[in-house]
Amino acid sequence: MTTRVGYALGFMICAGLLAFALYLQYYEQQDPCPLCILQRVAFIAMMAVFAVGALHGPQRRGAVVYSALLFLIAAIGAAVAGRQVWLQHLPPNQVPACGPGLGYMLEQFPLGQALQKIFAGSGECAEAGWRFLGLTIAGWSLVWLVVLALFCVFIALRARSRN
Repeated sequence: MTTRVGYALGFMICAGLLAFALYLQYYEQQDPCPLCILQRVAFIAMMAVFAVGALHGPQRRGAVVYSALLFLIAAIGAAVAGRQVWLQHLPPNQVPACGPGLGYMLEQFPLGQALQKIFAGSGECAEAGWRFLGLTIAGWSLVWLVVLALFCVFIALRARSRN
């Protein structure tokens, strides 16, 4: 597998996951919470880097740079997803109260303060409506972000060994 094919595969996986998220939102009425939106941003950012990597088809050094950037984005997304999974497993009496929406927070507070409030989570982030094989949407997001991070390492190692 060439780096171009690997990055194209990563792009398609991210696109499929985002398409499924939109399906859940618009057809299953699973409205995203602020932490869900940040996870989507991570998948969109990864999709963009995967697309550039697929178009570029980098050799050894380029593959390491793209994969390191992708790994960083995936790690940040996984941290957000992990936070949400943790919130979803809190006892009901320890779940934070529902807060304002993401748009309101970004309009009313400086970015640093808004991000702090978003990462604190809220009651809506602790809700776990949709499940598949025992995992919530946040749980599946965490799984896919870890898989994609490992896939990026695989691409980089493969590119290093080929050249």
